[in-house]
Amino acid sequence: MNLNKRFDKSTDYFRMPYTDSDLSASMCERVLSWFPDIPREYVILCIGTDRSTGDALGPLAGTFFQETKPKHMHIYGTLSEPVHAVNLHEAIHTIKDNHRNPFIIAIDACLGRNTSIGHIIIEKGALQPGSALNKSLPAIGDISITGVVNISGFMEHSILQNTRLSIVIDMAKQISDILDTIDQRLTYPLSPSVIISKKGQENKRTV
Repeated sequence: MNLNKRFDKSTDYFRMPYTDSDLSASMCERVLSWFPDIPREYVILCIGTDRSTGDALGPLAGTFFQETKPKHMHIYGTLSEPVHAVNLHEAIHTIKDNHRNPFIIAIDACLGRNTSIGHIIIEKGALQPGSALNKSLPAIGDISITGVVNISGFMEHSILQNTRLSIVIDMAKQISDILDTIDQRLTYPLSPSVIISKKGQENKRTV
C-alpha cells in the first residue's frame, strides 16, 4: 500500500476521479504515450492483500482484469494469488526470470487527502509500495497506477481496515477497464512486431 502525497500536474503524472465518464479513454491514451518505442513484454503487477479492505484494490483489479482474458499482458497479483509485502521480492524475481526486459505497470492502493479519495492516479516511473505503513520494500514498475481509497495522516492500519469495500471494488473495476482498453489497443501480427493503435491510427513498431 502506497502513501501518495504528490499531486502535481506534470506531464508524467495524471489523475481523475473514478466516476469520470472519460476515465478509461483518457488514461489509456496517457499510458500508451508512455509505452516504450521498442516493444517489450508487458507485465501487470497488482500489489495488496485481501486481508485488508483498503489494501485489496490491487488484487481485486488483477482479478477483474484476469477475467477479461488479456492477450498481450501478463498478470501478477490476484485475490487467489496476491502479491504483498511478504512475497513481493519473490514476485519480482519470478517476473525477471519469466520475462525478458519486462515493461511493468504496478498497481496499488494509496491514502491521501479527503478531497482526493476516489481518484485514480497514473504516473510515469516506479511505484514505492509500503511507504504509508513505513515498510521498506523495493520500488517497482515503469508506470504506476494508484487509487486513493481513504484519508492519510494517522492510524493507517486502522484506516485501511475500515475502508468501504464498495469504493474499492468500483475503483478496481475502473482500473481493470483501463488495462483492458490498453490491451485491446495492442495487436500482434504474424511478424515479430507490435502495433499500438492511437486515435484510429496504427503505428507499427518492429522488434
